[in-house]
Amino acid sequence: MESAPAISGPSPVSASGLTTGEAIARFSRFGPNEPVVARRKAGITQLLLLFANPLAIILLVASAISAALGEVLNASIIALMVLLSAGLNFFQTYRSQRAVDRIRKEVAPTATVLRDGNWSEIPRRQLVPGDLIKLSAGDLVPADCKLLIARDLHVQQAALTGESLPVEKKAGDSVTGETGDIHKVFLGTSIVSGTGTAVVETTGTRTVFGDIATRLASKAPETEFERGTRQFGLLIMKTIILLVLFVVLVSVVLHHNFLESLLFAVALAVGLTPEFLPMITTVTLGQGAVHMARKKVIVKHLEAMQNFGSIDVLCSDKTGTLTTGEMALDQHIDPFGTSSERVFLFAYLNTLHETGVANPLSDAIRESRSRDPLDRAVQQHDHPDVHAYRKLDEIPFDFERRRVSIVVEHEQDRMLITKGAPESVLPVCSAYEVNDQQHVLDSDTRSRVEKTYRELCAKGFRILAVAYAQEAQKDVYTSQDEKDLVLSGFLAFSDPPLESAKFALHALKRDGINVKILTGDNELVTQHVCSQFGLDNERIILGSEIERMSDPALAHVAEETSIFARVSPAQKNRIIIALKSRSHVVGYLGDGINDAPSLHAADVGISVSTAVDVAKDAADFILLERSLRVLHAGIIEGRKAFGNVMKYLLMGTSSNFGNMFSMAVAAIFLPFLPMLPTQILLNNFLYDLAQVTIPTDKVDQTFIHKPQRWNIKMIRDFMIYIGPLSSIYDFLTFYALLKVFHASEQFFHTGWFIESLTTQTLVIFVIRTARNPFLSKPSSALTVTTASVVLFSAVLPFTSLGSLLGFTPIPGSFFIFLFLATGTYLILVEIVKRRLMRTLLH
Repeated sequence: MESAPAISGPSPVSASGLTTGEAIARFSRFGPNEPVVARRKAGITQLLLLFANPLAIILLVASAISAALGEVLNASIIALMVLLSAGLNFFQTYRSQRAVDRIRKEVAPTATVLRDGNWSEIPRRQLVPGDLIKLSAGDLVPADCKLLIARDLHVQQAALTGESLPVEKKAGDSVTGETGDIHKVFLGTSIVSGTGTAVVETTGTRTVFGDIATRLASKAPETEFERGTRQFGLLIMKTIILLVLFVVLVSVVLHHNFLESLLFAVALAVGLTPEFLPMITTVTLGQGAVHMARKKVIVKHLEAMQNFGSIDVLCSDKTGTLTTGEMALDQHIDPFGTSSERVFLFAYLNTLHETGVANPLSDAIRESRSRDPLDRAVQQHDHPDVHAYRKLDEIPFDFERRRVSIVVEHEQDRMLITKGAPESVLPVCSAYEVNDQQHVLDSDTRSRVEKTYRELCAKGFRILAVAYAQEAQKDVYTSQDEKDLVLSGFLAFSDPPLESAKFALHALKRDGINVKILTGDNELVTQHVCSQFGLDNERIILGSEIERMSDPALAHVAEETSIFARVSPAQKNRIIIALKSRSHVVGYLGDGINDAPSLHAADVGISVSTAVDVAKDAADFILLERSLRVLHAGIIEGRKAFGNVMKYLLMGTSSNFGNMFSMAVAAIFLPFLPMLPTQILLNNFLYDLAQVTIPTDKVDQTFIHKPQRWNIKMIRDFMIYIGPLSSIYDFLTFYALLKVFHASEQFFHTGWFIESLTTQTLVIFVIRTARNPFLSKPSSALTVTTASVVLFSAVLPFTSLGSLLGFTPIPGSFFIFLFLATGTYLILVEIVKRRLMRTLLH
């Protein structure tokens, strides 16, 4: 086990770190290490808040007034409806939220901490002041810390300071320098290169980032799903206000009982309000998250699921997506292609001593960390004897130089060994080595050398160049020392293609998702790999071409091109932004340090469980397996969840609106209320009860096989066109009840209660699919709840409970009328629906 330095100060920590007992005590004192205090409320609080919405308050006040006026039964029924609705809402929502919370714990961020003398990975929220932690490239800094050891540590802290370039950090006992922070690292920043050991000073909301996050917590950007829900809410609110004002005005003009009319108006508002929308949304997205977890996709942000299903462009590197990502060292050769052990010795020394990628931790932790697959392949090859070499310094890898150098000492000689992309190493070489003899690297030889590695690239090998130089003794080496190097040779790595990727690419294309490959590899390797999967590789755009393009030109090219090679992280970012400017919903799959900006820029950031922390933190979704097949399955689940939410919205704005509109109009012409307020509330509750199982329903293949986005116009059209259809049949029922059946007031209430509930619940079987409803089978749960509600409404008038609610038994002839009216209504809705949903089918 690696020892750790003691910490000076009022609360020193020994070389073995905090004990478990000390950590627990400090956790109790300082609380969880979360930059923003979790706002998850206790279950009882969430339940009580359901009664705090305006409609619930109005209903409870109305219930109290009814009770005070002696209408105890009405008062009890109103209160019971509110209680049952809130209880059902709470039960379903609370259960779904807990399920999602359990899933999110699977990808909770961790930190490497020294506790009880052992380095281990613990959830980041459990960090406390005084903990000793390890940091390496790709890590997110988990708290505000003071550095005790730093090896070539460079930190990206743009999130706090706005600095675009990484800042070098050093260990020390005091804060010095112009910045005042060179010995500290802060929560919210990320490690670009190097390693460090630090002691945690502050956690949670007391950190610099925590203070900023707390102040900005209420200003999170609105997602498309939230924006669509808000627009839908505004549409419903305007409709409710108009109907309620209309009813109250009519009641005043016709001198109806004001209290009864007010209760009727409130009941209408409740009937039209989709008060179960939050519950339906949460349950649907929650169940979608559970289904996605079974498909190895973890949802970090529930609201992003709709965007996930809306993806029409997916950008990704080819490594690990089209290929296995499991590199194997195939050849180590001199500049002209002859096998060379000396090339491998230099490459192994460079990889062994490179600290900017993995921590010197226990074997278990090291294996669990994401490491560059090329370095891992070198480490897994037969090891040469390197005990005589001692590391002196390191020039960390960065994505501009695209190379890493280490300085070693061997028998008093110092040597700088560089490894990196051939395009980045060759320009700093002035000589080459063959059979231990150095020669000048002139233009003719350079062409031969380039031909060597380009021929290997054309066969699909990943190539690294290895070079070295003898160095003079000095304290610090920098990238300025990477000059006049001697080219030792090349490493060639094989990366087998994924058999499943070809089928996954076909499935993605079939389902409306255009895959674009954005890679830093050269065009020869990229062309070879992409040709194996049938990707259009006739035109490959290089990073050098992108550099010369304007943003509008890049947007046009990005739409037309599928493969981009030799692109930098900044250029990947530009491509994604260009695609978004053309109204595409862009997903980006990445797992490296340099992928974080692109994950942020994309509409949907997707990473993998083995990714570096900074990539996982930037992502909305985490794949437990890096596979296009898994990704495709997750996208389909996202579309299913959104499809079921849309069903509830279309129901709430069509038949439900039609029934409420009918009641408002009927109040003008009838000498009595068309339905009692308590009956409206019961009607609404039973209707909502039938819809509770919508999240379990199946979704049309026609909906799944096309990216879907919010369509407020279609929702409004359903309300405008299908709502009045419901009203036509309501008016037909009014006529039949009054003129054919000569209904009394109780008979009228009973007949219309059954008819309205039957039509508005059964219509779900028509609206739930854009296809022929007989060819699209609903879920068993939805069938059972809907059929049960219809049956209950038909039986209720013949029970003592029905009598208490003001219903009366009705003749069998009315049910014949009901059957004919409902059947023709559903046929007519099907005809109109097909015209409205034509855009979904084509």
